[in-house]
Amino acid sequence: MARAAKSKPALKSAAKARLPLAEPILRPTFRRERRAFKAGIFPVAGCDEAGRGPLAGPVVSAAVILDPDRIPRGLNDSKKLDAEAREKLYEKICATAQVSVAFASVDRIDRDNILRASLWASARAVKALPVRPKLVFMDGNMKIDCGCDCEAVVSGDALVLSVAAASIVAKVTRDRYMMRLAETYPGYGFERHMGYAVPEHRRALKELGPTPHHRRFFAPVAARLAAMSEALAQPIEDVPQEALATVLPL
Repeated sequence: MARAAKSKPALKSAAKARLPLAEPILRPTFRRERRAFKAGIFPVAGCDEAGRGPLAGPVVSAAVILDPDRIPRGLNDSKKLDAEAREKLYEKICATAQVSVAFASVDRIDRDNILRASLWASARAVKALPVRPKLVFMDGNMKIDCGCDCEAVVSGDALVLSVAAASIVAKVTRDRYMMRLAETYPGYGFERHMGYAVPEHRRALKELGPTPHHRRFFAPVAARLAAMSEALAQPIEDVPQEALATVLPL
């Protein structure tokens, strides 16, 4: 009995030792690219976009062909990096790799829808590379018609090093664009939220109305435009004075 009693803590300790450890941190690797090289496929590019979700600004796609002998350390999914780390890696990527970017404008997004505009920009980015790749790894579950073989990789920016590099280039390029846009359209906070539908942006949209850079078919923008259209349809004496400030300038 004494021996059985002593074994209980040992059993508990063994059970604790067998508990699963925390999930390992997932980082992108160069394995897919090297596998392609061994099959005689070279060069290989990664492609990703930034800016599908915002209410304002373009979608930016980037394509990157990494030099196997000069891969910057610290590459990762751009969403897992802070702004300072992205900027530093952006400079290193541009200094060591083949890089191209393409923009899908707000007009194209409104005309074609956000998915088609994103795929169009990604295809253009790949075709604009200084060196034509033989294979491109595309983030997501859809392939693009880009003049070479394409392999779609779900969560590619977290799994494939070339795609991670492209995600950084696309994000930094778009962020810089939105910060410049903030200088032309002060009051919206573009320099902070990059056009995403955060409360600050929604308030500015309500108070100032949409800019030419807002996506008119995205729900919050469409709702604000509809409200402004209704106000304009009223006889001018029936429009509340506080509404005139937002309706008339547009």
